[in-house]
Amino acid sequence: MQTVAPVARQGRPHGVPDLARPGAAPHVALLQVDAVSLEYRTPERVVRATHRVSFDVHEADRFVLLGPSGCGKSTLLKAVGGFIAPVEGEIRLDGRAVTAPGPDRIVVFQEFDQLPPWKTVKQNVMFPLLASRTLGRKEAAERALHYLDKVGLAKFADVHPHQLSGGMKQRVAIARALAMQPRVLLMDEPFAALDALTRRKMQEELLALWDEVRFTLLFVTHSIEEALVVGNRIALLSPHPGRMRAEINSHDFTLESLGGTAFQATAQRIHHMLFEEEGTTA
Repeated sequence: MQTVAPVARQGRPHGVPDLARPGAAPHVALLQVDAVSLEYRTPERVVRATHRVSFDVHEADRFVLLGPSGCGKSTLLKAVGGFIAPVEGEIRLDGRAVTAPGPDRIVVFQEFDQLPPWKTVKQNVMFPLLASRTLGRKEAAERALHYLDKVGLAKFADVHPHQLSGGMKQRVAIARALAMQPRVLLMDEPFAALDALTRRKMQEELLALWDEVRFTLLFVTHSIEEALVVGNRIALLSPHPGRMRAEINSHDFTLESLGGTAFQATAQRIHHMLFEEEGTTA
C-alpha cells in the first residue's frame, strides 16, 4: 500500500493526530479496520466485496473511502456500522470488536426518504433519542433543537419533510445523526443525488459543522474532488474486490482549492492510482 501526501503540507486541524510527524507519540485509533474481508451472496455465487482491508480512524478525523463502483466501500461502511460481519479480520471501536449496530455509530444515507414523512422535522431528530431511551422527551426536544440550529434549520422544526428541499432533508438527517452524539458518524455518498450547486453547499455546511463540533467522520464517495475537499485522509480502494491501494493526506485542500494546480495534479494522480492495472506501480 502506498502513502501519498500533497505538496505544501501546512499542518493538521486542531484535534487531529499527525500520523506522519517523525518521533510523534503513538496514538490509539478510535476505529480500527484490521485485515477485513467482506462477502455477500448472490443467487449464483458468493462475491468477495473487499479483501484484507486495513486502516485506522482517529478522533476528529474526516476519513474518506474512495473508489470506483463495486469496490466495496459502502459494504465496508455497513460493516463498520455492524450490519455485516467480516469473513476474516476484525473491526474495533474504542478497542472493542464491532459485532452489531449501536448508537455509537450512526449512518446518514444518500436517499431523501430516510425521514418518516408523518413526523415533523423536530420529531424526526428526536425519534432515535427516544427510541434508544438515550434521553427523556424534554431533553430530546432540547437536543433536537440544538442540532437543528447547528444545521440552520431551527425555524423549520415544526414542518414535515415533504415541505423541504433535498438538501434540507439531508441537513435534517445529519442533525438527527449528530444528536445521538455518536463516536463515529458514517456517511454513505450523502450528497450524490443532489444537483451540483446544492452538493457544494452541503459540502461547505458539513465542513463548517465539523469545524464547530469536531465529530469523527467516515465518509464514502466515488468523487475524487469530493474526497479531497471533505476528507483530511483518504483511503483509495482498488476495483472489485476492494483492496487498499493507497492512503493520502488531503487536509491541505478546501473547496477554495478546486481548480488550483496542486488540487488538479493530486486529483489526476489519484485517478491514475485508482484505475492502474494490477501489478503496476504509481
